Amino acid sequence: MATLELGVLISGRGSNLQAILDAISRGKLDARVRVVISNCPAAPGLERARSAGVPANVIDHRDFRGREPFELAVISVLREHGCEWVVLAGFMRVLTPTFLAAFPWRVINIHPALCPAFPGVDAQAQALAYGSRVTGCTVHLVDRGVDTGPILAQSVVPVLSEDTRESLAARLLAREHELLITVLGWVAEGRVEVDCRPTPDERPLVTVRGVVPVLGLCTE
Repeated sequence: MATLELGVLISGRGSNLQAILDAISRGKLDARVRVVISNCPAAPGLERARSAGVPANVIDHRDFRGREPFELAVISVLREHGCEWVVLAGFMRVLTPTFLAAFPWRVINIHPALCPAFPGVDAQAQALAYGSRVTGCTVHLVDRGVDTGPILAQSVVPVLSEDTRESLAARLLAREHELLITVLGWVAEGRVEVDCRPTPDERPLVTVRGVVPVLGLCTE
């Protein structure tokens, strides 16, 4: 299969970006990060990109009147750099149909919860507040909802009695790094198949060929 040509969108520290860059460097992932884009000028992840020799662009959403003009600017940069897939690695913006139509079913997100549980911001605190005994992370394709897209893989992390938001988040983050690289590897190998023929709920049929769909499910 052809090398994955990735664009990575970030808003903060970029630890999942670093996991991607490290996996590529070690030969564990057949991909190239063509460009990293942040909507936050002070995002630490921008320096991670520059240190790896990857173009790092700032497109501040506050400079635009509305989501779509902002997204059109992001799309332009991604296309300029030849990106075919987009990874949301801690990107704190909800995408509109304008963006999703530019990369149909080629936008991947990682969320620190077992979707559909605890969508949106601070899923770790949501899990603790709910009293969950387990939580985890999900890699999914992005649709018009918030963390509602077709699930590619999930990984379970137990919630310990002594957990704080910070301790739980740290364990989840380590698992996110592993799961994201695993799924991107499946994409690079051509195992992720999306059938976009109309369905009653307008969702595509997504299969991961050659692996059990719950392969990403594991416990500590």
